Amino acid sequence: MKVLKFGGTSVGSAENMKRVSQIVEDEEPRFVVLSAVSGTTNDLVAICTCLYANDKEGARKIIEKFNFRYDELIEGLYDSEEYKIKGREHYSAFVDLLNGIVDSDFSEKEEKVVLAQGEVLSTKLFTTKLEEEGKDVMLLDSLEFMRLTSESEPDLEFSKLELDAILTRHSGVDLFIAQGYICRNSKGEIDNLQRGGSDYSASLLAEAIDASELQIWTDIDGMHYNDPRIVEHTKSIPKLSYEEAGELAYFGAKILHPYCLLPTRRKNIPVRVKNTMDPSAIGTYISEDTSEFGIKAVAAKDGIIVIKIKSTRMLLAYGFLKRIFEVFEKYETSVDVITTSEVAVSLTIDNGKSLNKIVDELEIYGEVHVEKDQCIISVVGNFIADEKGTASVIFDSLREIPLRMISFGGSKHNVTLLVNAKHKKEALNALNDSLFSNK
Repeated sequence: MKVLKFGGTSVGSAENMKRVSQIVEDEEPRFVVLSAVSGTTNDLVAICTCLYANDKEGARKIIEKFNFRYDELIEGLYDSEEYKIKGREHYSAFVDLLNGIVDSDFSEKEEKVVLAQGEVLSTKLFTTKLEEEGKDVMLLDSLEFMRLTSESEPDLEFSKLELDAILTRHSGVDLFIAQGYICRNSKGEIDNLQRGGSDYSASLLAEAIDASELQIWTDIDGMHYNDPRIVEHTKSIPKLSYEEAGELAYFGAKILHPYCLLPTRRKNIPVRVKNTMDPSAIGTYISEDTSEFGIKAVAAKDGIIVIKIKSTRMLLAYGFLKRIFEVFEKYETSVDVITTSEVAVSLTIDNGKSLNKIVDELEIYGEVHVEKDQCIISVVGNFIADEKGTASVIFDSLREIPLRMISFGGSKHNVTLLVNAKHKKEALNALNDSLFSNK
């Protein structure tokens, strides 16, 4: 069985939903995971922000904004009046639930319920379209089989048992629809896998059912060798290894959630990244194959903060780095890049939520300097550290751009550079001209 995940843009209009309904036609059994209609989750987050501020009128105005978007979608999606009525019923239930929450006491528990409704609605509307087309389809509730442990990690054993039972009970069905992103926590309450979690949901599901393949359908034809929003005329990469694709996802390639490849890699399930708007495009095939050598792609990660801790006391000080990292662990803040010298440590984070508290504690160990508005640029490939001339090509192309940090050798698949955000576009284009001009 294949698992196919479609993002918010893929189901963002009636035309796109119809396109998805054609893509899922296949003789092989398949499990389809959907995101919310594009823009819906952003509005649901805005509703929650209003309710935390006790701005009930503001929340109602946002709910009213849904009317035009979904009226247009429903009118264009269904051919018969009978199914348009069913679509409107799904939408009415969505609005009624939101309005009911607006009129109640609001807390984090209600927030999670609100944020789940985008996926609930998109899967109902899409399943109803498939039913109108006469397809044998079953809509499942992801809350029945996606659960977190008490440590807020996916409970894979639970998912596998529940999904095995579901698929056994419905062995004659070849097409299942389910929601991405949403789950229950260990207390049984509605929760989620954070923004972008639909990719992760699909990957966990693929692992749980031992899928033959995971397909991620989006609005671009695979992972590109540079950022197509900044660099013109980029093309997709036909093949990547799990390691290479994971590095690209973590360091800024928005097309995949950074956690997406972990479950599939554990089961050696290949991943295809495809374009909903152009299904015939080859896309990108991701597997354990690492046979192709050379530099494959460049990615950039914005919103980076550099923290430098300088102290003459750290020279030969046993346990100094351990104490530094314990501060970041305390505030649940991950470190992306680190460089050290005899008397200083520089590292980067992409989450400034606890920055002031972190700086206060680090000042115990030395002088602390903070720089914001930085950008990580990652050059990704296969064993590029072992190839002669790789470093010279990279650094020569960036000779006119100030480099704030360099990390080389921590991975055989990655050279990481840090530049000021204002140099991002220049750096990506310079690397593109040097590394991919033949493409």
